[in-house]
Amino acid sequence: MGSAARKRLSKAVVRLPARFRVDRPKRFRLDDVDPADTAGLREQECGDDVLAASVARLSDLQSKLYAEDRWSVLVVFQAMDAAGKDSTIRHMLSGINPAGCQVFSFKTPTSEELDHDYLWRHLRCLPERGRIGIFNRSWYEEVLIVRVHAEILANQRIPRHLVTKDVWEERYEDINAFERHLARNGVLVLKFLLHVSKEEQRRRFLARIDEPSKNWKFALGDVEEREHWDEYMQAFEGMVRRTSTSHAPWHVVPADHKWFTRLVVAETVTRAIESLDPRFPEFDKAKRKELEEARRRLLREGRRRG
Repeated sequence: MGSAARKRLSKAVVRLPARFRVDRPKRFRLDDVDPADTAGLREQECGDDVLAASVARLSDLQSKLYAEDRWSVLVVFQAMDAAGKDSTIRHMLSGINPAGCQVFSFKTPTSEELDHDYLWRHLRCLPERGRIGIFNRSWYEEVLIVRVHAEILANQRIPRHLVTKDVWEERYEDINAFERHLARNGVLVLKFLLHVSKEEQRRRFLARIDEPSKNWKFALGDVEEREHWDEYMQAFEGMVRRTSTSHAPWHVVPADHKWFTRLVVAETVTRAIESLDPRFPEFDKAKRKELEEARRRLLREGRRRG
């Protein structure tokens, strides 16, 4: 690749986070996002090098974030099944020190979790300062699957008179307030909706059936949920329109091409953490003197052994 082509590629990659960030939520339409979009990039020209460069930068930033111990980062993923959440998370974290990150997957609430408000189980898993936390699904399930399947809401043991026709708007308000609270307390919130097409999901489901190593990922219920596709698309659109904010914006990322999804997510997370400007702690004179004394003793010990 020539220098001109590399320069063009670099500029295109830099623009990816803003391209898919929802800055005008009231105008957002999910139909305007092409699940097969690659922003004019081709897998052949990006290769593995571009993604690897983003992951390497992210690894360096995570070390500084951990050492500085000021900010924490929460990355939230929502999507239909087979959109590539797991593989995207795996690639994004491939170069990160495991001590500095946490991944939680939220499935059907347990009986204990149903005895608390819906944010409770997520509160317990928020990342500590200095860490990157990944939520594979989140509190947004409460305005997605619960909205599509009304019987789930009926089983949540909420006093009946509190479940009104405004319940979804109230949940949007609560979520926005909660995320604002996190942002005001040093949590960088990044949210990704991986937008896969119905046809691509069908192909990936067939692959899960045909490949024995992927059978464990598949259940008949996954196909049954496809019958509610349009309802889910409406729920996703409403979620983004009501909860993409300046302090916790949504990034709606095309997901039909996994290589592109991974690139967009890695670049977005990396640039967001770069904006925090994390740094290794600076030491005062007393600490530097202590380090020099330690160096002197270790060198003296080495000379004695020599």
